[in-house]
Amino acid sequence: MKKYIENIKEKILAGGAITYEEALELMEIDEQDEELLACFYNAANEIRKKYAGNKVDLCTIMNAKSGRCSEDCKYCAQSVHYTTGVDEYDLLDYDKVLARALEMEKEGAHRFSLVTSGRGVDGEDFEKLLEIYSKLKQDTNLKICASHGIISYEQAMKLKAAGVSMYHHNVETSSAYYGEICTTHSYQDRIDTIQNVQRAGMELCCGGIIGMGESVEDRVKMAFEIKELGVKSIPVNILNPIKGTPLEDTETMIPMEALKTMVLYRFVIPDCYIRYAGGRMLLGDLQEVGFRAGVNAALVGNYLTTIGSKIEDDIRMIRCEGLEV
Repeated sequence: MKKYIENIKEKILAGGAITYEEALELMEIDEQDEELLACFYNAANEIRKKYAGNKVDLCTIMNAKSGRCSEDCKYCAQSVHYTTGVDEYDLLDYDKVLARALEMEKEGAHRFSLVTSGRGVDGEDFEKLLEIYSKLKQDTNLKICASHGIISYEQAMKLKAAGVSMYHHNVETSSAYYGEICTTHSYQDRIDTIQNVQRAGMELCCGGIIGMGESVEDRVKMAFEIKELGVKSIPVNILNPIKGTPLEDTETMIPMEALKTMVLYRFVIPDCYIRYAGGRMLLGDLQEVGFRAGVNAALVGNYLTTIGSKIEDDIRMIRCEGLEV
């Protein structure tokens, strides 16, 4: 298997691409085989160095509108279909948003994103968001990102004009498994939004969640489907089962299995940001290993409905692994 890993690595470094069948083979690496895992990690790191450089991208998010979401995504604490005890509030005012953005900028984040619950945003709330983004662009030095669910091409153009450089919209899982996770909107609805964002000329941040009961094949398919979309920022979330959701009793993913998936994504999409996202605290000390195994971005600070990590601790960890922020 060592030779197999090396051959695939050399093919990618020479400008070639891994096949779906080869990716599945790599996912069969025994999680107890430390020597083989080290070979896998080192190969991913060499690919990262060549295609993505040494800089780690740090982003942070703010839950700007919480709860009462009409959609039934089975993992989500904010869905109106489930009783989770999540905080519910309307769109925050600019002063609260600016205070949070300036705090994140001071602590070392590169990007700042507002996230709102719901299928999408329109009317007065959308106009208010455009005003908030225009002001943030003037009042901070942060790159401005946004995550507001399903949007039209016209909305994407307005967000870009307001200063948003990147839009976040996950595929969540493979197209084949998507129907098991959400029924109130389709996988194609998500693809339509992704294409609207790309047509508008914004960068796209698009990944998914692993550990929702999907197969290994689904995880690999998601990687190749994201590659086909031309995505260069890929947040890999690990399901953190929320009490009250349909997935509350889902067995927590084995940390080494989750890390192995992220490492594989570097093989599939060599020149992207592989981004630690929600649930990464479940990895414990393996977070450090990830930064020397192809991971080169992170969602830092707290998440939407769960606790994250301190930015200063992340920066220290990243620098200890010889990477730059």
